[in-house]
Formats: sequence, C-alpha cells, structure tokens
Amino acid sequence: MKHLLSTRDLDRDTAIDLLDVALDMAATQQREVKKLPTLRGRTVVNLFFEDSTRTRISFEAAAKRLSADVINFAAKGSSVEKGESLQDTAQTLEAIGADGIVLRHPASGAAAVLAGSGWIRASVVNAGDGTHEHPTQALLDAFTLRNRIHGDAARGKGLDGVRVLIVGDILHSRVARSNVWLLTTLGAEVALIGPRTLLPFGVEEWPVTVGDDLDSAIAAAPDAVMMLRVQRERMADAFFPSTREYSANWGLTGARFRRLPESTVVMHPGPMNRGFEISSEAADSPRSTVLEQVANGVSVRMAALYLTLAGGDR
Repeated sequence: MKHLLSTRDLDRDTAIDLLDVALDMAATQQREVKKLPTLRGRTVVNLFFEDSTRTRISFEAAAKRLSADVINFAAKGSSVEKGESLQDTAQTLEAIGADGIVLRHPASGAAAVLAGSGWIRASVVNAGDGTHEHPTQALLDAFTLRNRIHGDAARGKGLDGVRVLIVGDILHSRVARSNVWLLTTLGAEVALIGPRTLLPFGVEEWPVTVGDDLDSAIAAAPDAVMMLRVQRERMADAFFPSTREYSANWGLTGARFRRLPESTVVMHPGPMNRGFEISSEAADSPRSTVLEQVANGVSVRMAALYLTLAGGDR
C-alpha cells in the first residue's frame, strides 16, 4: 500500500489486515520500551495546513515509536502565508528527503492530488482533506468499536451486523464520510441522523439509512452511537435556529443516554462540545470510548505508516 487516501479505496480484507496490524502495534505499546526499529532512517513530515491537536500529536507519536525522524510543518508562520503553493511546499519536502507525508488540508481532494501529481516520490497519508475524508480517524473508530464488540477475539473479524448511528453535522464531516465507507465495508449497518439542513446532497445514494428523528433511532437499540461536532467554522449560513434547539433535537442528552441499552457504545471523534451535542453524563460514562479512541489512534497510525512506508513486510 503506497498511499492511504480514502477508506472508500479499502476492500474488506485490506481493512481487516490494517486493523489486525494495529492490534500488533497496540501490543508493543504495553512494553516498557515502546519503540520499534521499523522506520529507522525514514523521514515523516506532518504537513498541516489546518490546526489540529489530536491528529498531529497522534501521528507524531506513531512515527517516533516506529523510530522515524519527524518534521512538523504548520502552514501558519511558514512560506504558505507568503503565497507558496502546495506543489512548491511538497517539492521542498521532497528535496530534503521526505519518505512519507501526512497531509491535512482544507481543500477536499488535496491528498489525492499530492499523491498523484508526480511532484513527489513519498508516500501520502490523508490526515483530513476539507469535507471529504479522514481515513485514519475512521480506522481508529472501527478499531475501537471492534475491540468493544469482540474483545480478545477481535483479530480477523469485521463488524458484521453491528448497528451504528452517526449523529449530527454529516454535511461538513469528513469523519462521517470515512466511517460510512469503512463501517459498511466491514459489514456494519449504518444510519445517519441529523437535521435535514446538515445532510449532504445525494446522501440517499450512500449505503446507509437516513433520518432526522434521533429518539426513534435510539428506540431501535443501536450497538453504537457516534456523535459529531457541529463544525460552525465551515458554516457561512445558519443551518439551524439555535444551539438550544439543536441540542434538544439532536444532542445526546442525559435523558437520551439513559434510554440507550446498557450494551450501546458511545463514541465521539473529538473535540467535544459538552452540553451541546453530547452530555457529560454520556461522555464520561463507562460506555464512552472517547479516550480509548484517542489512545487507539497512535496504534492505528503506526499501522498506517508501517504499511505505507515499509510495504507491510512482516
């Protein structure tokens, strides 16, 4: 696997193999010495044109634990602010010997353009491109859910028959898109719930069910509920009347959380807006995987870097 650009590109066997490699990586993180020599001598550049905390730190930790040299590049304060293009920035990184580029960019399709441009020879891992995709987030979500569902027997398994609700701002969410393609590839049944104004055009053609009634969806006893942050920074118009109305209709309030089955897993990719899309009661409960998702992100991104930069030789 030369690049990781989209979960839509992954077939079931490849996705399961990647999750299984992440299990192996997670096991190494229980050792006293967490570093592996796998990418010694390789250089990984975190090329971030958007602000990030979890994703950038997670990729940095993953690369360092594989013994790669890491360069963190933030557009803010760089030549990008002087008008330098993605092509020129990428070619600069090529000139200094980058073997892998982890790209986060506000333009949808930027990672695919970089990977297919011929500007660089490096592997490209998409760390989020506009409202398009965020494949490693979906992979760590699937990894976390698979571990919760199957426990120690997770290796080699998909998510066949697992019912997942993805709730909130689907329109602007690259996390939702990546999860739809990956979870359905793994056999899950996915339902998207949110205000009609925050559902993408053509969503009825996706391999999901779609609705706007969260209470009815919760009454159907899902196996997992994934709450999404409302991305107001991407909104030029008013997509709902007020935060109070949004929370009342599409927030995982304490009352809604208590109506979920005891076995239902509560997920959130972060950052969370407590009291808006999710209550503290839900976020801090034993059924919440929020912190597990962050921790699992390192193992999943170690697997992604290993498979793209080392060719997956095991």
